[in-house]
Amino acid sequence: MAYHFILVMLGGAVGAGARFAVGQALATRLGSGAATATLMVNIIGCLAMGALAAWLARGGSGGEAVRLFVGVGLLGGFTTFSAFSLDGWQLLERGEPGAALAYILLSVGGALGAFAVGHFAVRSLA
Repeated sequence: MAYHFILVMLGGAVGAGARFAVGQALATRLGSGAATATLMVNIIGCLAMGALAAWLARGGSGGEAVRLFVGVGLLGGFTTFSAFSLDGWQLLERGEPGAALAYILLSVGGALGAFAVGHFAVRSLA
């Protein structure tokens, strides 16, 4: 179990570093703000997560260790949007479109709502 924890932590460190580097490179090259860099990182991460999920489903080598290091750690550190996309896709694949839609709407709406609450709560302290 400790081995799994270490795989996730190492992958997360690599993913977070890669996210920072890609975000910086995109912002510098494109001369755009953080939103464009975040959008691109999310798309790249989701592409990678989709490829990983399909590869593992076809019996790709490495199994659980690869899933933990790359999927949970690296891609989770790179962008949690990839995990969100995987979860939504799995609900659709299981034939639960209502649950998928609810998950997507609650995730996005809940995240924005929670951000607003946290933001305004701290701003009101000043």
